[in-house]
Amino acid sequence: MARRQGQIDERKRQAVLDAAGTLFADKGMAVSMEEIARVAGVAKQTLYNRFASKAEIARALANQRADAIVAPLKEAGEPAQVLEALALSLLERICHPDKTSSIRGVVLMSAEAPDIAQAVYEGGPLRSLNLLSAWLADQTRAGRLDVADPDDAAEMFTGMVLGHGHLRAMLNAPQLDAARRARRARNAARLFLAAYGPKVSVASTAASSA
Repeated sequence: MARRQGQIDERKRQAVLDAAGTLFADKGMAVSMEEIARVAGVAKQTLYNRFASKAEIARALANQRADAIVAPLKEAGEPAQVLEALALSLLERICHPDKTSSIRGVVLMSAEAPDIAQAVYEGGPLRSLNLLSAWLADQTRAGRLDVADPDDAAEMFTGMVLGHGHLRAMLNAPQLDAARRARRARNAARLFLAAYGPKVSVASTAASSA
């Protein structure tokens, strides 16, 4: 069956992102748009029709990565389950030994290509924080959490989960193994809920124990 135009366009877009991700990891910002098009198997004009610059490609890659990391926020479940799943997603995609080279690549490019580094930050980590902040606000309105400042709490949660993960990645130091990643995810969710779980009033406590 023939593919619709939209399907073909999406396949080409993904081919560009896949090629760019590989080339950025191997060569950094030295890679040219022409080389990305060649490896992706698309015409140079096709590439420019979709992405005007390497910064736009980097932002799209960061968006894709951020959406994958925060996917647990779209799942139904109690806050403890969702937060533990999110914590594990963060650890698996950022602190897994096989994933750290991309972080070092971004750090190295930040001086020579600050516009691309900024695009990566805005499209990736900042986007993840904003999505988590929105989820925390929704949970607070529903009475499942009690978070006065969702933006601050979102950053605190990710910092507690990752710990020295980014630092280890930048210095190519050994990362947490699978068992410690799972334990860190459980503990981070538990500690976060201890601080931001719904407050139970004294009157409610007395009534329930009566």
